[in-house]
Parts: sequence; C-alpha cells; structure tokens
Amino acid sequence: MTFVTTDDGVRLHYEEAGAGTPMIFVHEFAGDHRSWEPQIRFFSRRYRCIVYSARGYPPSDVPDSGAHYSQERVWQDLRCVMDGLHIHQAHVVGLSMGAFACLHFGLHHGTDGAASRALSLTLAGCGTGSHPAVYEDFKAQSQVLAHDIETLGADHLANTYGMGPSRLQFKAKDPRGYHEFNRNLAEHSALGSARTSRGYQGQRPSLYALTDVIAQINVPTLIITGDEDEPCLEPSLLLKRTITTSVLAVLPGSGHAINLEEPQLFNQLLADFLAQVEQGKDFVRPVETRPATIWGPGGDPRP
Repeated sequence: MTFVTTDDGVRLHYEEAGAGTPMIFVHEFAGDHRSWEPQIRFFSRRYRCIVYSARGYPPSDVPDSGAHYSQERVWQDLRCVMDGLHIHQAHVVGLSMGAFACLHFGLHHGTDGAASRALSLTLAGCGTGSHPAVYEDFKAQSQVLAHDIETLGADHLANTYGMGPSRLQFKAKDPRGYHEFNRNLAEHSALGSARTSRGYQGQRPSLYALTDVIAQINVPTLIITGDEDEPCLEPSLLLKRTITTSVLAVLPGSGHAINLEEPQLFNQLLADFLAQVEQGKDFVRPVETRPATIWGPGGDPRP
C-alpha cells in the first residue's frame, strides 16, 4: 500500500492511475477511496488520477484524538497529498464532505486565477446542513450520530445513514451498485467515522456564513447536485450565485451519491467541463448576466 504523511503525522492511503494533468478525488462521509472507481477508470485514460482515504478511514490512519478531525485539518490533508506527491497544481473533485474540503482548499488555493494550485474545483453534493433553517439541527444530529456509531458500530451506520432519503434513489436505480456502496460503508472504522461526524461534520461552518470569502474564488468551478438531494439544492444555488466563475448542473431524479448513482452522466459533465478549462475558458460570468436575484447569496431576505 502507498501512503503520504500529513504535517501532523497522519498517514493517508492513496492510489493513482494514468498520466497527464493531475486530478485528485476527495470522498464523502459515507465513502472512502473506493467510492471514485467509476471516475478513476474513465479519467485515468487522459489524466493522472489520485484518490485517497481521509483520516479516520482505513487503510488511512485513525487518530484517537478528536483534535485531529476538523474542517481546517481535512482541507489541509488535500494539500498534504499534493505536497507529498510533488503536485503543484491539480483539478480537485469532491463529493459532499469531500466537496467541503475542496471548497475550503479553494478558499486558500483557488483565488489566484491560473496561478492557483487548484486548476479547477468540482463541488458535487455540497452543502448538507448549511442552510440557516437546518444548520443548528445538523450540528446536533452530527453529535448524536457520532454517539450512535461509537456505541452501535459501523453496521448501524450503514443500516441508517446509508439508507437516508437521498440514498434511496441510488438503491432504486442500481441495487447491485448500492449494495457494494453499503457493504463498503459497513467496513468503516467506527472510531474514525464517529470522530469525523463529531469534529468535522458537526463543527464545520455554514456556507451561508462564508459568502464573502467564497466570492473570492476565481478558478473554474463546476457545481453538481441531484434534484432530489434536498439538503444540497439551495446551497448549490448559493455557490452558483456567489462564485462568479462557476457553472451549475442539476441531475434529474438523482440523490446524493451522484458519481455512483449516475456515473456516465457525471463523467460526461465533468469531462466536458475539464475540456473547456483546458481550452482556456475561465467561466467568468459577464456583469450584464448578473441581475439581482430573488433569494441572493444569503438566503431568503423576506421577513
């Protein structure tokens, strides 16, 4: 197995395939490095594809201390993977928890245009728990989930969290693929998942509190969400309206794990986006196409 070591001493397992411009994939809370297999098989024909398991997700290290799990630490781990593999610039692609990591990486390394370490950002299924109407509830639920995982184990996680409302679309479309996803989820470290839920999921800031800094991102950004991934619909619109170099794709009849649920469509959208990036398109939205919106980046302004 291959590992990179972070600057706080945690070993992260990674795999890579292909050659060319680097692409780095960052998985969701219910996933791991295996979650990107349909993308690695497709994009490694043209790119150097790297996928890794986050801290707390074997075969990566599972630190005991809760202090090792935070939003700051997780986006820094993406940087450490790039540094450890001597990659200066890459396209970074994340789903859900991984999309938050990519977004925060972009806040630090996606604001210098073509000179940024992020050649592009892909933010898929980003924003669960961020909307002001659910933010405090989400934080509290993340603490409850952490306790349940600690006491009942990863099997419980797979049989509850893995069967949430935005997962059922995947199960209905592709029962075999869903079974593989859920089997992998049941193999996760209970300690690592609990620490991640408590320290990362349960403590990360709402996107709605970060609009001023998010607006500074100026690298091409692809935002993707499923139209039945209710927690991510409004946040995806927020990101689209805030990042002026972004495009938004909404997949019909789709839930949260869209890279697995609709791999062909996901790959096509991402491949078309990257082709435009490579041709020099910056996706800067002309001022004349930015009228005042009903909702605005901060949510519903109506009393």
